[in-house]
Amino acid sequence: MASLDWQRLRRLLPYLARDRRRLLLALVLLIPLALAAAVQPLLVGQAISVLRGEATLPWLVSLPAPAALRLLVGLLLAAILLRLTLQGTQLYNVQVVGLRLTARIRADLFRHALALSLRFHDRTPVGKLLTRLTSDVDALAEVFGSGAIGVLADLVTLLVIALTMITIEWRLGLLLLLSQIPVTAVILWFQGRYRKANYRVREELGQLNADLQENLQGLEVVQMFRREAVNSARFARTTAAYREAVTGTILFDSAISAFIEWVALIAIAVVLALGGLLVTDGAMGLGTLTTFILFSQRLFDPLRQLAERFTQIQGGLTAVERIGELLEQSLEITDLPASQRGALAAASSGQRRSPGAVEFDNICFAYRPDDPILTNLSFRIAPGEHVAIVGPTGSGKTTIIRLLCRLYEPQSGRILLDGVDIRELPIATLRQRLGVVLQDTFLFSGNVADNLRLDAPISDADLARLCRDLGLDPLLSRLDNGLASELRERGANLSSGERQLLAVARVAIRDPSVLVMDEATAFLDPSTEATLQRDLDRLLQARTAIVIAHRLATVEAADRILVLRRGRLVEQGTHQELRAAGGLYAQLADLQEKGLAML
Repeated sequence: MASLDWQRLRRLLPYLARDRRRLLLALVLLIPLALAAAVQPLLVGQAISVLRGEATLPWLVSLPAPAALRLLVGLLLAAILLRLTLQGTQLYNVQVVGLRLTARIRADLFRHALALSLRFHDRTPVGKLLTRLTSDVDALAEVFGSGAIGVLADLVTLLVIALTMITIEWRLGLLLLLSQIPVTAVILWFQGRYRKANYRVREELGQLNADLQENLQGLEVVQMFRREAVNSARFARTTAAYREAVTGTILFDSAISAFIEWVALIAIAVVLALGGLLVTDGAMGLGTLTTFILFSQRLFDPLRQLAERFTQIQGGLTAVERIGELLEQSLEITDLPASQRGALAAASSGQRRSPGAVEFDNICFAYRPDDPILTNLSFRIAPGEHVAIVGPTGSGKTTIIRLLCRLYEPQSGRILLDGVDIRELPIATLRQRLGVVLQDTFLFSGNVADNLRLDAPISDADLARLCRDLGLDPLLSRLDNGLASELRERGANLSSGERQLLAVARVAIRDPSVLVMDEATAFLDPSTEATLQRDLDRLLQARTAIVIAHRLATVEAADRILVLRRGRLVEQGTHQELRAAGGLYAQLADLQEKGLAML
């Protein structure tokens, strides 16, 4: 575990390299801060020695007692002011570095999460992923800002105090240093146990966020089916599990703090007893004993602070572990190196528009090893051909779209676009050539123009013209500010049909080579659908089109129909040919005409 922690901590070093000057300044200040802390007990002890007329430092012997006291008080104030100034400077720089560190890590985590395949996101609840991007990164910021440099400062302070004590009186100094051994052993013993408990806390927090996110997103269903009481009870159980996990960490935290206090009290008592004997016997002055009592308190201060930081440090290590687990998730879908791409792929990469020939060559795919979705699926769609894909629910229609867009990778076989394996094309090029309109439309919060434009470099004037050409003027006129109208999350202030209309428009704006539609007009009312159909007809001209349709009217217009059943291509042909064949398509068409089924 320790070696793995070190490897993950080393991953943070490139993030810190950009702020190495601030970090170096914070580290350099550790030594003067430790010296300023160590000199204060010495000055107090010397003041008591001056008052008692005992032997003092050589440069104080020649001074009268009042002058020596004034000098010592002045030096003490200077040491305190110097320490406060250096401490403030160090803390400011550490906090700045910590904030920049976490901002960079969060940005990289977000980019990595977006690059991970849908297979990863299918098995990872959104709430758990959000926990890693938010609270885990915040825990890392907290441990770096107040923990990492603080631990180094405590270690340096311990070293300086230890050397000073041994120089003044080696017997009492050695006694105090030996008292650190049981404290260190107990801290190490607690470390592993607390780490496991804190990991459980993070997991339970992730589950809590996942439950909360799911219920809020499904609020409409919760309220319509009167699930408030049932879901509240489930959430209460999740909250109880989180509370129980946190209680376990509190026990460890309080136990170690109490143990350090007891050891500190015992050590100070022993110093008082032995030091008192040495003072009585004349072997040591009262000022020196006072110095040691103050040193014994200062010696345990770093350990007390370490105990207070214990929760933060272990939480930070847990956060590093969980963040590392996410960053270590391999990217399943990536661009091939340029050296591994074929000549045809390299030549095709620079073209925005292409003929649009699509070929599935012996594709096998399964979301789970024991549940194949597509089995040895092969078909070819010629450039400009309009093909409809039909079949019963679960036959693999939507999976074909996901594989074509490289949201998933097939277990075997290959998919070709214009004769090029899509794995050899840059992902940006592939998805630029594909225009996809899904049945479930997703709109981002922001204005209408941003949702239509997305990554397309289109000016406002060109965007307005394209919207007029696509017949969006009636929709835009109903909105308060037209293209500048703000949309709520997921476009909640629009109807389903209006959202679908915008989804079709933002695909048309990109001028794709292949148009893929998953029942694109499913949520449109008849009048809106009639308006849109004219624009769709223009959009489909000279383009390859793949339509997943459930309505007979949509399927009949296709040049060819592919019929799937259990992931296999069982029929293909025109509407008339398939009806005449009397196979699965004819059965589905007959059922739909009777209003008993969808294609």
